[in-house]
Amino acid sequence: MNGNEIILDNAFLVLAEEVVHGHVVLRGGRIAALGRGRSRSPAALDLDGDHLLPGLIDAHTDNAEHHLVPRPGVRWPTLPGVLAHDAAVATAGITTVLDAIACGSDHGKEWRKDIVRDTVEGISQAQAAGHLRADHLLHLRCEVVADDMEESFAAHVDNPLVRLVSVMDHTPGARQFVDLDKFRIYYKGKHGLSDAQVDAMIEQRQRRQGALAPRQRALVAEACRRRGITLATHDDATVAHVDEARACGAAICEFPTTLEAARAANTHGLATILGAPNVVRGASHSGNVSARELAREGLLDMLTSDYIPASLMQAAWMLAEHVGFALPHAVALVSANPARALGLHDRGEIAVGRRADLARVRPTAHGPLVRQVWRLGERVA
Repeated sequence: MNGNEIILDNAFLVLAEEVVHGHVVLRGGRIAALGRGRSRSPAALDLDGDHLLPGLIDAHTDNAEHHLVPRPGVRWPTLPGVLAHDAAVATAGITTVLDAIACGSDHGKEWRKDIVRDTVEGISQAQAAGHLRADHLLHLRCEVVADDMEESFAAHVDNPLVRLVSVMDHTPGARQFVDLDKFRIYYKGKHGLSDAQVDAMIEQRQRRQGALAPRQRALVAEACRRRGITLATHDDATVAHVDEARACGAAICEFPTTLEAARAANTHGLATILGAPNVVRGASHSGNVSARELAREGLLDMLTSDYIPASLMQAAWMLAEHVGFALPHAVALVSANPARALGLHDRGEIAVGRRADLARVRPTAHGPLVRQVWRLGERVA
């Protein structure tokens, strides 16, 4: 933690309720003071009128997995992969990231059961050694229809970095894949399967859902309840799914696939989180509800980068420029709101006493340009 004083001057500060031209004083890794107008200190760093935002908080990214298995059958060394992932995250303005770790394998991704331990240990060791630019926590994604989920989950749920657990069910005909034709198109295109192979997969998965999902969902929910870990559900499509989430004790509705599910989550006090790539693209890649539509309906509480770290900053800016959000409201979706939902009360806003996690951003015709990033008052990008 940096004990020296740093003054960031001549910036547009994106505060909780307004954007003001001013300066911020960083001391001991925290925000010690902030003020309107220019600083009088000759040692102040001139930010040339750029915007200064709280460091972004990303509750779900698969980016580490992409670096560790960059091609089918290619296993990259763990520590170099983690460091490359971390660099991509930090340079995107993300100062706190929850690395999504899959507990339970999937077709074409059977290797997940082989890398989960290495991934968790690599992130934990790199974090403890101070090698990482961003603050890394863990998000365990539990595939409740996978027969190897329970073993992976039990091995890692007590890791002190675990901050979020989500339950997923990718059974054909349910949730993300309610439309079986879209399931067929997805798996035939991605894995080169024949119609007969896809039909056999559908039958097997639907049979396995009845045998595994209720018991494993209850097991995960009880483990989170005992440990005080925030629980999320994944790909809720109906009111019944949201009711099931409430019964499990979930606090977050992650990637609802329909307007109906998002409205039900909002009614019952579940925070709704969607992918930033959905905002940037203007639509879900799998044909589900548009994040921009949920934003206009007042049903969007948080954004996550999902699979592209740079999308988080870009999506917040797009909500401000194209959907009519005030910039502080848009930025809260990627900072204050996830901090609150995850119990990270020491960060997420530019305010006295909060962590000095900050991102310097210059608006351009092509979107926001992240120019500098500080974590705990230390320059990391």
